[in-house]
Amino acid sequence: MAGSGTAHLRDPADTLLRVENLVVEFSAGRNRKVHAVSDVSFDVMEGETLGLVGESGCGKSTTGRAVMQLPHPTSGKVEFEGVDLASLSGEELRRTRTRLQMIFQDPISSLNPRRRVRDLVAEGLNIWNIGDDASRDAKVREVLDAVGIDPDAAGPRRPHEFSGGQCQRISIARAVVTDPRLIICDEPVSALDVSVQAQIINLLEDMKARYGLTMIFIAHDLAVVKNISDRVAVMYLGKLCEVGNPEEIYAAPAHPYTAALLSAIPVPDPLVRPREIPGVGGEIPSPLAPPSGCRFRTRCPRATEVCAEQEPIMREVQPNHFVACHFPIAPA
Repeated sequence: MAGSGTAHLRDPADTLLRVENLVVEFSAGRNRKVHAVSDVSFDVMEGETLGLVGESGCGKSTTGRAVMQLPHPTSGKVEFEGVDLASLSGEELRRTRTRLQMIFQDPISSLNPRRRVRDLVAEGLNIWNIGDDASRDAKVREVLDAVGIDPDAAGPRRPHEFSGGQCQRISIARAVVTDPRLIICDEPVSALDVSVQAQIINLLEDMKARYGLTMIFIAHDLAVVKNISDRVAVMYLGKLCEVGNPEEIYAAPAHPYTAALLSAIPVPDPLVRPREIPGVGGEIPSPLAPPSGCRFRTRCPRATEVCAEQEPIMREVQPNHFVACHFPIAPA
């Protein structure tokens, strides 16, 4: 499933973020490498939400962190506002990062337990000396109120006094307080109860509209990203396999892996039998030694010899619908 190529990239002049041929590798000792992200390309237009989905261990969180240069990519380009972040370092990179923020998966551990909520949210303003004390306090109160947290009641308290959903609201307030242009949401609802998940997703949509944000929403559940995303990119073992509008991907997935992910979405009706995708099973291969050719071929019911010999290249199968597969699923 996994393939390379840039056919799905749009005009650079229209994009806020453009990632090309991103590679992230980690040393595993004895001359071995973990191929976490391998030749991944995508772009995000201003005001757009890109949903990045895939199984645990596919490299989606590493991709998000590599955009932030945490860690620096092994190779590739990450252009934000026309500037390649991979070429920046030191103070210049730190200043650029004020326009990019990240919301982490575990809302409680991402907050310093020793600091009060008002100080946690105001930290970015204080570090960069944005405004005076009165304006910083007003900004902190504004964003806390926007995420549904009472600034008077919560300000003097510490993170351990709040639930996971409340801590994630505080994390969102901390992310938007410096007025960033892009926010990377790294599985922001996976650690929360289902009822709270819906609240946080709705909150992110409200904050996006209120502050004019652009977002990358990382998740392992396609059902979560369906309504929040303007574009969806499906990832497997460090590669992209399908990119397109969520409505088209959900209605007619072109890649066998995407179809398998969609079949795993539970249907809240005991009389409806889940869809079964024959032949898709087993464990994801090790990123230490990914399969040759198409990385999904060891689990794919449509794989042939050519899948082991040639890596599929991203190509357009429907308008604005791209897939990296030698034998894509034809629309019904």
